[in-house]
Amino acid sequence: MVVKKRGTPRVLIKLNFTIKGKVAIENFTNDELLEIFARYINTLTKKYAVDAVVPVEGNQSIVADGALKVTLENVNCDVDTFFKELGRDIKIPLKKRLEGKLDNVFKTEVVK
Repeated sequence: MVVKKRGTPRVLIKLNFTIKGKVAIENFTNDELLEIFARYINTLTKKYAVDAVVPVEGNQSIVADGALKVTLENVNCDVDTFFKELGRDIKIPLKKRLEGKLDNVFKTEVVK
């Protein structure tokens, strides 16, 4: 992805869970997933120049949809790197309820 400059419009990113990612998220409630992703994204925004939000609206059925939506604003960093690090970090809480190895959890898709 391209580095965007400050003041860019909102960007909606869809995190499409992989097969193993879907198996991992089935062990969590929707509220738990929202909380986990919001917490880890909030931590990463301190390191990267981006404002990111996990909206409750549009994320009512994460497990059934197999995806989670994230809104980005004021993007002034490499978004690919941001989500690669999120993918690495988010494995920690997901693996706690999953037996076995967990590879890539999700793939990013720019919606708008």
